[in-house]
Amino acid sequence: MTETQEPTHEGNMTRRRVVLAGGAAVAAVGVGGAAAVNAFAGEATQDTVTAASGAESCYTLTSETTEGPYYIDADKIRQDITEDQEGIPLTLVLKVIDAETCEPVGNAAVDIWHCSALGVYSGYESMSNGGGGGGPTGTPTGTPTGEPPSGPPPGGGGGHAEPTDDKRYLRGTWRTDRHGRVAFRTVFPGWYQGRCVHIHVKVHVDGTWTDAGYEGGHTCHTGQLFFSERSVLASAEVAPYSTSTVTRTTLDEDTIYPGNGHEGGLLYLAYDKRHFARGVHARLTMGVAPDETNDSSDPAPSASATSS
Repeated sequence: MTETQEPTHEGNMTRRRVVLAGGAAVAAVGVGGAAAVNAFAGEATQDTVTAASGAESCYTLTSETTEGPYYIDADKIRQDITEDQEGIPLTLVLKVIDAETCEPVGNAAVDIWHCSALGVYSGYESMSNGGGGGGPTGTPTGTPTGEPPSGPPPGGGGGHAEPTDDKRYLRGTWRTDRHGRVAFRTVFPGWYQGRCVHIHVKVHVDGTWTDAGYEGGHTCHTGQLFFSERSVLASAEVAPYSTSTVTRTTLDEDTIYPGNGHEGGLLYLAYDKRHFARGVHARLTMGVAPDETNDSSDPAPSASATSS
């Protein structure tokens, strides 16, 4: 199935213009692209038909969110960031455009990082509050669990914490092509207390690619990518996600998700609902302001702050 756009709600955050399109052409680009097209053949819906028409429309987008405490500039220049992590295969295809001109931003460096299937961040294993158990007592249901958060999640979603170990799984950087596209292979993220399921993303421009990685330039976008409740519920039926004992925060409960659908980072997803464990394809076009700096310079978290 392919998930279509949810209703858009206005927020009070900084807005940017974005092209919300991509379709079959985007799905075929980058690592795992061809496999994704084959896996989801026959799943044509209104979403794919509209995108395939080639029409692109510009919209305002609340694109900037907090970096969170777990960012590491590790110079892991790679598209496959899985390493030895278990989980549902996920192919993520992003397109970066200039929000003013709607032209693609090529040769940019795109960072992504996220927690494991059991809610643990590499580099911060001793600080992460993810966890597995002997049974699916933490499996999400259709009804939000626990009391909705009354304020920001632990850590305020921002600041930076020093790494506690040298692990770097589920982290990577790759360059956009001349069409502004970049693709990653990873696993579907799990959940941990205080946050909904998400992926962090940064876009760097005006730097130089070297043998050592990406140097110089500035960060023009810091954001987060989100998953629908329907897809998270499907993941919760699959091991190792089904062994989690952590109380989950739903998309609507999350205090960082801006609540405005794809314009706020909600991914377009394609998957076979009968065989969710076989893999998910996610895509989104992100509008950025290349001349601006948006590096989420949040204050440092308190000692007890661990979620982002």
